[in-house]
Amino acid sequence: MLGGSRCISQHLRDSNFHQFCTSTTPIFTAASPPISTSSFNYFRFRLRNKVSDFGVNCVQPNSSNTQSSLLSQTLSQSGKDEEPPSERLSMLAGGIVALGKFDALHIGHRELAIQAAKRGIPFLLSFVGMAEVLGWEPRAPIVADCDRKRILSSWAPYCGNVIPREFQIEFSKVRSLTPRQFVEKLSKELGVRGVVAGENYRFGYRASGDASDLVKLCKEYGLEAYIINSVMDKNQISRALNSHGKKERGQVSSTRVRYALDKGDMKYVSELLGRNHRLVLTMEDQERIISERNRLSAPKSCLLNLAPKEGLYENCSVSIDENVVPCRVIVDTTGIHLECYEVANFTCITSRDVKILGIDFGSQ
Repeated sequence: MLGGSRCISQHLRDSNFHQFCTSTTPIFTAASPPISTSSFNYFRFRLRNKVSDFGVNCVQPNSSNTQSSLLSQTLSQSGKDEEPPSERLSMLAGGIVALGKFDALHIGHRELAIQAAKRGIPFLLSFVGMAEVLGWEPRAPIVADCDRKRILSSWAPYCGNVIPREFQIEFSKVRSLTPRQFVEKLSKELGVRGVVAGENYRFGYRASGDASDLVKLCKEYGLEAYIINSVMDKNQISRALNSHGKKERGQVSSTRVRYALDKGDMKYVSELLGRNHRLVLTMEDQERIISERNRLSAPKSCLLNLAPKEGLYENCSVSIDENVVPCRVIVDTTGIHLECYEVANFTCITSRDVKILGIDFGSQ
């Protein structure tokens, strides 16, 4: 079923999730082409300081006591580019922004980017620093900050061969804005041409504005507004989530991705993400890495994003540079243990040139 844009009616269901902005995901286009994952043949590490296939924002933890601060830094630094702040404020001018949180970069978020790309230059606009402002306990991101550009690049074939870019605003600077003030900011300060949002999107102080308010206000300020239906999760395993408050109505969401990771259901995770989950480790501090024969062990303080539940995972692969090798992974209370099937391939992982290690979890 194809998801089209439409003006939302006055009968949208309310949400009691009180924050500046919430979102759900739009309907998945069945006609979209399947995502092709990177295919590599062997580990080779040519440049000492090169971390290819990853962005430049990988945070390097210094000790096992810095995990909480690491998670906070990773969340707050997502999306930083080379442009100075003054230029970043103008980079949205004339663009179409998809509105949401974009934690997991799942298939619903991808559909928002697709719809934005159909109408102009696509951007993902979200907020950082919400946990600190709202007093939430820091938690690991689903996607490592340094891995986001890789994922967005994989969306280009769906978006007219244009890679969607991220633009993030400090939550503390917009928390008190009314819905009208927020739309005014989009129009006058950021210069956007239009917005795309899911039907359950809420925004403004205490999430006081809904999708119908967004459409009305955008019209007043001369902006295009496209409201699209949610991508629904057809997996019955997570049916219990539907009863966890008004925010969960069966749509694909980052909450469901976290649920699937917590259950260790990597097939379900892949269905929600539209790709295999990649766990990213920093290899900067070799003293914390233990390697022997074909096995490498790293403490959880080396993780830059959320790992699945404790257990044994076959059908995994390690990716660095433009190469991959099959392996299996064990997650336990102490950390992550990676076992290569061939000792010869494993020696490359222990190279001093390795800075970042990406582990892809296939369906089990």
